[in-house]
Amino acid sequence: MLDGGDVDDIRAFMAVVDAKGFAAAGRALGLSRSAAAKAVGRLESKYATRLLNRTTRSLALTDAGQALYEKGGEITSVLEGAEASLAGDVAHPHGTLRLTVPDAFGRHFVLPVMADYLQRWQDVQAEISFSDTVINMVQHGYDLAIRIGVTSPDPGLIMRVLRHEPLVLCAAPAYLERRGSPERVEDLDYHDLLFYEHAGARQNWSLRDAEGRIVAARGRSRLRMDNGAALYEMALAGSGLALLPLFLVEADVAAGRLRKVLPRTSPEGVPVVALYPHRRHLEAKVRHFIDMLADRLDK
Repeated sequence: MLDGGDVDDIRAFMAVVDAKGFAAAGRALGLSRSAAAKAVGRLESKYATRLLNRTTRSLALTDAGQALYEKGGEITSVLEGAEASLAGDVAHPHGTLRLTVPDAFGRHFVLPVMADYLQRWQDVQAEISFSDTVINMVQHGYDLAIRIGVTSPDPGLIMRVLRHEPLVLCAAPAYLERRGSPERVEDLDYHDLLFYEHAGARQNWSLRDAEGRIVAARGRSRLRMDNGAALYEMALAGSGLALLPLFLVEADVAAGRLRKVLPRTSPEGVPVVALYPHRRHLEAKVRHFIDMLADRLDK
């Protein structure tokens, strides 16, 4: 159970990580270097785990420290939203909201929300980049990024999970008639799989078989792309099997343009997350859009 002191210590810990040092974090918070160090020490003592590996020249997060940093971002985000509500939300959304979103997901979910958002908040302009490519959003000047499948964001970013999207393993009827339908996960070894790949990192497929075991698909991949909408198009064209978000293929499966493959398996779903830079106070234009999108995705 967290108390007020814990929250203050977590904020100090996050400032240390962001500033890459105790002295700089102390200055940012109006504390001494010693006070910032003691805050981290109290957390480590309370939870009986090391959060930072310290050397004379650098600090590095441990696995426990990384987990606390990610959760700490969610905690401070909720507190800041509550504080704004208690204050009457005097910060009226204004200015330009710059966000980057996955292509297909952005068109399907984000654009309808953006239309309502701009109608409600007349003092906001928006710039949207539709791209599945993961970039340094701070370096490129974005206020907000919506991403699918991210579980460990870069330090300095706060992550808020908006929903968990089910995945569907599917293929076009023409492909299955040509190559046959796999009956076991192991049969995927002999099929063409359409993988998402970015900067040399390939998507991994984890499937839960009928016995409840998690099995990795190992089929050959003759085509790899960094865009989910393009993978979807190639699956429709009969180029192979694809593991795609439910929202993208639901209508095609219902119409018979795509068929589910290995229906007795349960592909592991992926989180849809909002990422934004850690700041003491989240700007109203960002907070209101995240809340509106989260509300829409929860329905």
